[in-house]
Amino acid sequence: MTAPLRLSAEAAAALAAGRPIVALETTILSFGLPQPANGRVAHACERAIREAGAVPATVAALGGEIRVGLDAAELDFFCSRDASIRKVNTQNLAAVLAAGAPGAFTVAASLRACDLAGIRVFATGGIGGVHRGYAETMDISADLTALARHPVVTVCSGAKSILDVAATLEALETLGVPVAGFRTDVFPRFICSQSGHMLDIRVDDAADAARLAATHFAISRAGLVLAVPPPAEVSVPAADLDAWTAEALEGARRAGVRGKALTPFLLERLETLSAGATLRANEALVVNNATVAAHVAVALARP
Repeated sequence: MTAPLRLSAEAAAALAAGRPIVALETTILSFGLPQPANGRVAHACERAIREAGAVPATVAALGGEIRVGLDAAELDFFCSRDASIRKVNTQNLAAVLAAGAPGAFTVAASLRACDLAGIRVFATGGIGGVHRGYAETMDISADLTALARHPVVTVCSGAKSILDVAATLEALETLGVPVAGFRTDVFPRFICSQSGHMLDIRVDDAADAARLAATHFAISRAGLVLAVPPPAEVSVPAADLDAWTAEALEGARRAGVRGKALTPFLLERLETLSAGATLRANEALVVNNATVAAHVAVALARP
């Protein structure tokens, strides 16, 4: 049986012609950003990618198929908070497809879709990773193993701020996934440009990033993380983020929130504690990452 993969006409034409294309996830739309911010971001990312000379391909599950490239109505559906939409990672991807249910793709599921379609550049907000207290909970995101299994450049603002960043970086090193800073020597912490963790690899433009990716893909099946700091004007100070995160984590502990429900709970709590600053940063960095990804895809497509 072949993979139930359906490309939009635009995505199929771009891949056939070797034109630059950038994949985008849908979990951030259906379960991450609130309305109407999710709709603004969905359309702004696709617009930014087109303006930079690439083709956007938002990925999701619909009608029993992995869809690569959504039209405007489908994009709006995944921003609708419809109760039928399932959150899809690599573990439940087959089940959602077999049921014919609509599914919003996480980073891990998006990377699987990219590999099946032959897309080499993917943009998101922040990757998942090792959660705090993982020694007791074993809560480690499937994003990490997906990054190791699929040869795709993941353009992101580092790992989500609620994670154990040091452990996440150690896991990526163990898995053989290079992490390069884009115009930075410091691994960003999603909405904060500072994590306190220095990077060994730095690239200063899209051409350098494309050369690094092409070389890496020639010798490895693993992916590559391109870590882009959030725009300076919205980056949240580290001290503020630490205080808000500690309070949000304590709230989750008291409420007994864990597993798949933890990240949405914490992000919503951070938005409240920060009076919207984290949401503004989230919106800006996701669109900025899409723009950077498009420039990398354009450079990677050059002969």
